Amino acid sequence: MATDEFQTIEGLAEGIYKEKGSKFLAFAHPVTNTDEIKTIVDGYKKEYFDARHCCYAWKLGMDENNFRANDDGEPSGTAGKPIYGQILSNELTNILVVVIRYFGGIKLGTSGLIYAYKTATADALANAKVIVKTVDVKIEARFAYESMNDVMRVIKEENPKVLNQDFNLMCSITMTQRQNNADKLIERLSSFAEVNILE
Repeated sequence: MATDEFQTIEGLAEGIYKEKGSKFLAFAHPVTNTDEIKTIVDGYKKEYFDARHCCYAWKLGMDENNFRANDDGEPSGTAGKPIYGQILSNELTNILVVVIRYFGGIKLGTSGLIYAYKTATADALANAKVIVKTVDVKIEARFAYESMNDVMRVIKEENPKVLNQDFNLMCSITMTQRQNNADKLIERLSSFAEVNILE
């Protein structure tokens, strides 16, 4: 069975690295979508408008291809890639790391830059609280009032997280269940003739 667990960070974590007058400020954020990422990156560009570079990398979800690394004007592969490398080596996802660079007047060279971005990111991730989350599937069950007892029994036994419920004319319950257990819940609820499942 494919894993439906992933590691991310609980909240904002910060790191710093200094070399030859240059300062690298790293900020790690938990994120869930690209709109959120864009808002955070734009925010740093505004806040640190006087910095030379605002480089970043992010990864979303369990798909190995859902990531981006951005060098923001640094030589290709010297900033975004080492930031992303740290995300991978810490086995994290749903995460964005932004590194702001203030140039100190002395060039660090390709290997120096790679080391600096990698180290600043590693410092931020070392300060982060890593948490394990599950990949959840959203399920809505609609059913006639007569099926209430059957539905509630299954929900009690399968223990999904109930988001909201409405018991007016037509009853409905919206819930999330971790991916590996979702099929069983759907199958059990679908076995009642009066129950419709919307995914």
